[in-house]
Order: sequence, then C-alpha cells, then structure tokens
Amino acid sequence: MRIFVTGASGWIGSALVPELIGEGHRVVGLARSDASAAALAGAGAEVVRGTIDDLDVLRDAALASDGVVHLAFKHDIAFSGDFAGAAEADRRAVDAFGDALAGTDRPFVLASGLAGFAPGRAVTERDVPATEGGPVSMRAVTALATLELASRGVRASVVRLSPTCHGEGDNGFMATLVAIARAKGVSGYLGDGANRWPAVHRLDAARLFRLAVERAPAGSVLHGVAEEGVAIRDVAEVIGRHLGVPTVSVAPEDAAEHFTWLGAFVGMDVQASNALTRELLDWRPSHPGLLEDLDKGHYFHTVTDTTATA
Repeated sequence: MRIFVTGASGWIGSALVPELIGEGHRVVGLARSDASAAALAGAGAEVVRGTIDDLDVLRDAALASDGVVHLAFKHDIAFSGDFAGAAEADRRAVDAFGDALAGTDRPFVLASGLAGFAPGRAVTERDVPATEGGPVSMRAVTALATLELASRGVRASVVRLSPTCHGEGDNGFMATLVAIARAKGVSGYLGDGANRWPAVHRLDAARLFRLAVERAPAGSVLHGVAEEGVAIRDVAEVIGRHLGVPTVSVAPEDAAEHFTWLGAFVGMDVQASNALTRELLDWRPSHPGLLEDLDKGHYFHTVTDTTATA
C-alpha cells in the first residue's frame, strides 16, 4: 500500500514510518520543515511539503494514496493556551480527508486520546467520550466524526492513545515530569498520587497504527494502551530515586505553580482496557512498561525544557 502519514517525523510517526516500510508499504510523509523533510527522506519515505492547514495538499495526497494515517496535531499551541485552535485545525484536516476518501473504501486512521471519560473504571473501546465540557472534548467530537466516515465509504478507525507514549527520546509528559523534579528539587505527585494513567511504548503504538491501516474494520475504535493504569505516585517515586530527590505530595491548589502547564493534566485519573483491540487485531504489546522504561535511565540523561509539549 501507498500510505500517506501526517506527523510522520513526530514521536509516533518516526516509529511508524520504518514499521510500515518494514512490512513492504510505501510511505509518503507530510513535512512542514526542511529538517522534517530530510528525516523522512533519510528513513526511506517520499515527502510532501505542507502543514495540516494546507487542506488542498492533504486532499491531493490522500487521493494519490491507498490509505491515510493522521497523527499530526498542533501540540505547540495546544499546550501553550490554544487547545481549541489546535482541535479546530485537526477537525478541518479530518473533514478534508473525509471528502477526499469518500466512496473509496480506503483506510483512514486517526490518532485521538483518552480524555473525556469518567474516572472510576476502565474505559473500553465501546465507551463514548463526553463531547461537551471544554476544548479537550473537541477531539472527541472529531473522533466521532471520523467514525461516521464509515457511512460514506471510508474504512475509518480511531486509535485512542494513552496519555503517555513512552520510550527513549520521549520529550512529552514523562520527560517534563523529570525536568520539573530536577528544577524543583523534589519529585511531585498530586494529592495522594493514586490517580492512574494508561501507558504504551511508542514502538507498540506504531505497530497498532500499522495494523489499523492494514485491516481495522470500518468504524473501529482501538486503544493504544499497553498498561491499563500506572499510579502517578509510582512514577514520581521512580523519578525521585533516579534523581536522588525526595518524593512529595503537591496540594491540588498548587498544581499550576508546581507543574506549570502540566498542572492541568497531572491529576487526571484514567484507566483503559485494550481487550477488544487485542482481540480484533491480534495486537500484543511487547516492549517495556512505563516504570520499567523509566528505570532504564534514559529519561535522566538530558535536561528537558519544562515548556516542552507531548
């Protein structure tokens, strides 16, 4: 298959490109910079220059491909105050892909998230997220619109990714927690730290996207989840041990001051199952879990700017 990938040089995309090529697919990657274009070409992908705001570029690339994986999201503006703007750009891109692929029965795979579900039990692939309640819920609206493309002759599916897709080179949530702990001299967690995040290694996530574009049925919801939920206090304790700093509780009212932009997320409590995804696609995560990955030490080798986005 000739597969068009947005976000192809990003954290998941840079793992997906070799995963696809290794299975005999041709990859066309969207590149918004010379550096991204060079990285994609070096990985063996064809390059299309543009951004997710270039809707004509997206339509043309989709029409010229056998399938599309849409990973790109404006994380830079999303986590610096304009999540709504990032979500709106994402929806416009999805609509453009839907128009291009309508009636073709070609696959379209969207990367989404696991926010917007009530805490207290493991979210399954059959659960529907809240579509009201703030900018983050706008991604849920886009995901539902993607699934509706099945009625227009598109083999559309949605991969709900864990809040942390970890691995060596990660510059997201985990790296930011490490950087904050290093800067503050303590490794913090919110309240009692019992809240949990699902987690997945980025190489396992890349394989799931490859399986989805190859054979996920139209209208499928898939969970990019290897671990149902990892307690944030356990994460903080591993970080504290590696940095040699105390592990402490941070009061909820001090979250924004201590965790900066991550304060809005660090208290999130989400558990998610992957049972239906494993059954549907025979996906078997095989790479290290989050705590084991943290214990490998690679998160502690470099200093990360706490304004980095996930």
